[in-house]
Amino acid sequence: MAEHKSRLKTKYTKEIQKKLMAELGIKNINAVPTLSKIVVNAGIGREVAKDKNTKVVDEFSADIAIITGQKPVVTKSKKAVSNFKLREDMDNGIMVTLRGNAMWDFLDRLVSIVLPRVKDFRGVSRRAFDSRGNYALGIKEHTVFPEVDTSKMAKIRPLQVIICTTATTNEQGLVLLKELGMPFKER
Repeated sequence: MAEHKSRLKTKYTKEIQKKLMAELGIKNINAVPTLSKIVVNAGIGREVAKDKNTKVVDEFSADIAIITGQKPVVTKSKKAVSNFKLREDMDNGIMVTLRGNAMWDFLDRLVSIVLPRVKDFRGVSRRAFDSRGNYALGIKEHTVFPEVDTSKMAKIRPLQVIICTTATTNEQGLVLLKELGMPFKER
């Protein structure tokens, strides 16, 4: 059985790696920055704290599973915080870690289909890098993903997408994501 290879992964290995080697002055092909994983997560603690009878976890887990193609993990709170009406071991978030072809497919859909669908979109910020080349992106409405059926939805919720790379600096991460098609704001 032939292994499925992502369109973006194929483009990366055939074209982008060579460009990055020349642009960043890297001699070894194994030292070229690449994607290591993509984490998609969402906080649901407030909704669960307000109304314990709702099916928030099941509903949003199903949406994230459709978006990512992978079943999410429900994270639980470690401590009780009374100011946030948070009890210990209460459902607090939903998270998916994508690797391999699922990661490449998700990033391809994100930059080519999802981000252009965002209302009044002018590009993503260049300042969302941590100091090691990883990028964090907040999405205000999970309905920008075309897979989500808005007729069965109770509420529009935000998502966070963290793109982890093997880049050692923010500059390398920026160059890598630009080549992969991430639409950054012009200065």
